[in-house]
Amino acid sequence: MSTLIVYLPDGAPGASTEWAYLLTPDGRTVSQQGSATAALLPQPTRPVEVVAVVPLHQLSWHPVDLPRGTGPGSARLQAVLEGLLEERLLDEPSQLHLSLGPAPEAGGPQWVAVCNRAWLGAALQALEAAGRSVTRIVPELWPAPHGETGAVLRALQAGHPDEQGPRWVLTGRDASSPVISWPLQGAADGPTAGLPTLPEGTRLCAEPALARQAEALLGQAVTLEPPATRWLDAAGSPWELAQQGFASSQRNRLARQGVRALQTLWQAPAWRPVRWGVATLLLAQLLGLNAWAWKESQHLRQREADIRQTLTRTFPAVTVVVDAPVQMAREVSALRQAAGQAAGNDFETLIAALALALPPGRQASHIDYANGELRLRGLKLSAEETEQTRERLRQRGYAAQPEGEQWIVRQEARP
Repeated sequence: MSTLIVYLPDGAPGASTEWAYLLTPDGRTVSQQGSATAALLPQPTRPVEVVAVVPLHQLSWHPVDLPRGTGPGSARLQAVLEGLLEERLLDEPSQLHLSLGPAPEAGGPQWVAVCNRAWLGAALQALEAAGRSVTRIVPELWPAPHGETGAVLRALQAGHPDEQGPRWVLTGRDASSPVISWPLQGAADGPTAGLPTLPEGTRLCAEPALARQAEALLGQAVTLEPPATRWLDAAGSPWELAQQGFASSQRNRLARQGVRALQTLWQAPAWRPVRWGVATLLLAQLLGLNAWAWKESQHLRQREADIRQTLTRTFPAVTVVVDAPVQMAREVSALRQAAGQAAGNDFETLIAALALALPPGRQASHIDYANGELRLRGLKLSAEETEQTRERLRQRGYAAQPEGEQWIVRQEARP
């Protein structure tokens, strides 16, 4: 399944707004990347998933402990989140979109992502109007799950208009500061001056344009991480911000989850042994079916050869076999005629069988014979007599079929 990943722009989008995007056929590689207006965004091949990436500076993060019985899909989830976060939010809760993070460990707190509702709605409506309906909404960066360590320090280009210039972004340090940001050259004593010490094992990354500057400030090498890599990771994350008023129907949500599960099964390295096992099983089944079909074909050809051999042995005058059963029936009929014996579909044989089958005193007013069939008119039989006559003929190897006012009597075909 191809995926179109769109990086949402700041401010209210217009007809001339440029949207950064990338197109991936498998969730790991990039087949196309660039920026374009919403109407000129590429149309991925179907089936398709359109993923909207929310910039990190558009989100704030808050840990909450949800009451029992409250979770994703709960009717009172929005009210509960607004009550828990009321004192921590700078804007009115009605102006914000609150999204619950992936399910945490039992008893642990859960992250809530907060962004401006009007801004997000305008961006999604612009993509919808351009025929690029968003199926998932994910954050560009997100906190590490509670109880896990995975701090990452990134050197990124400026995002928000109020944050001009390159910046450091630290994620996953601890629960009190899930995502923090400060200017890349904000202090003479070093990039982390005045901030908590970086945890042991912090991964250092930088966008290619900032890699040399970041290495000079840190005094050590950094891993290159272009925006495309970050967006691919975001699209593959367990986060889903399309909740509450932005949630799709339950059927569409389940369909997307099914598609993502199949995509993971098809592409994830952890499932490679399973894929090899399924492929081996299918190959074995295919080989087995081909072997069985070959065996049946051989058996059929052998039977046809036996029939032809029987015909040529029984009737040596037949030198060319075209349709063995038909030719054998013709030869048998010729022998019967030569011996003066009537065939089963001759007129005399059919009349004799009919005379034995009809009730006493019953006879037809008109009798026609052609092509081994008797056609009778004027037989006036009750329903009981009709069934008895047909049964008597059937016992003698003949079939009687009433058709309107006439009866058709013929010899039954025998295998």
